[in-house]
Amino acid sequence: MIEKGKISGSQMAIMMNPAIFATVLLLVPAITAKHAKQDMWLSPIWSSLMGFLAVFLAYKLNRIYPKNTLIEYCELILGKVLGKILGALYLFFYFHITGIIVREYGEFVSGTFLPHTPMLFIFGTMILVCSFAVYGGLEVIGRCSEMIVPVVLFLYLVIFIMLLKDLDIRNMFPLMANGLAPSIKGSIVPQSWFSEYILIAFFLPYLTNREKGLKWGLISVASVMFFIVLTNFTSLLLFGNLTSTLTYPVMIATQYISIAEFLEHLEAIVMAIWVAGTFIKITVFYYALTLGTAQWLKLSDFRPLVFPIGFLLISFGAWSAPSLQELSHFLSTSAPFYLLSLQIIVPFILLIIALIRNKFLRKKETATG
Repeated sequence: MIEKGKISGSQMAIMMNPAIFATVLLLVPAITAKHAKQDMWLSPIWSSLMGFLAVFLAYKLNRIYPKNTLIEYCELILGKVLGKILGALYLFFYFHITGIIVREYGEFVSGTFLPHTPMLFIFGTMILVCSFAVYGGLEVIGRCSEMIVPVVLFLYLVIFIMLLKDLDIRNMFPLMANGLAPSIKGSIVPQSWFSEYILIAFFLPYLTNREKGLKWGLISVASVMFFIVLTNFTSLLLFGNLTSTLTYPVMIATQYISIAEFLEHLEAIVMAIWVAGTFIKITVFYYALTLGTAQWLKLSDFRPLVFPIGFLLISFGAWSAPSLQELSHFLSTSAPFYLLSLQIIVPFILLIIALIRNKFLRKKETATG
């Protein structure tokens, strides 16, 4: 195994939390509100089903191939040629997705805090910091997550508590006026984020106790669902039907906070949450991409690839979208089908083939025995 480090199931769950919700919390409430309207708080519940399915698929594949990651068992299931082709497709997919995450980070920082700073500089500094974490290996990423994520979640809850006095419960009525259809339609885009839980396929082989991988994966999905429901619920009660017109509802929500005319203008807290959460998210995707590339190339160590891949990620961040508007349009239209195809449908097909293949091999062994 290329990676010698080990992490616990709880560390994996903590790592995956910002890997999913870091970008969801700022962008998705507005996208969901366009379809679900006052039922937008229900949409993450339906979306989370895709996260539970992704965790189940990754866990079942790991049970069959306990020492291998997604890139490795593509070849074990489909054979050398088809497996290599599918592995290369996954690597390009993760290059593209990580580039999009980097671009989302750059657009937010540039658009709200550093409008005169070149976008490539914003990309480059984040990728440089992430590259040191990736170079340190899985244990370093796990420990960074344990230090950063609890603080991020605490600050996020503090923001919601401070907004309680400004919330208007009337904005959520009438409940399900048009049935479940709007909330289900609004759940399609968040499903693509929840499908990213298939990433645990890169971490399950390195758990100290793989038997607890499923439990901690499901706990992580449930916690992410809670925070997205809380975000959508707060945005709805604060802005009502205006939520769909806002690019970053959470950022604007912090401008409403004013306690005793002393505690206000807390945009810096959102900035801290976003940067810290995105650091973990980019690092997790960056690590999976680097590890997968080394495994695809049959290298003995992934570390020589860290900085070259980091340079390519800066390029993908610049190429992924010409503007924030184009990026938002892609995320709300084509992205769900693109992400769900490679993160749910293909792993499901791989699992079916693996189960049939193993059943056939067992019958063959029984017959020859």
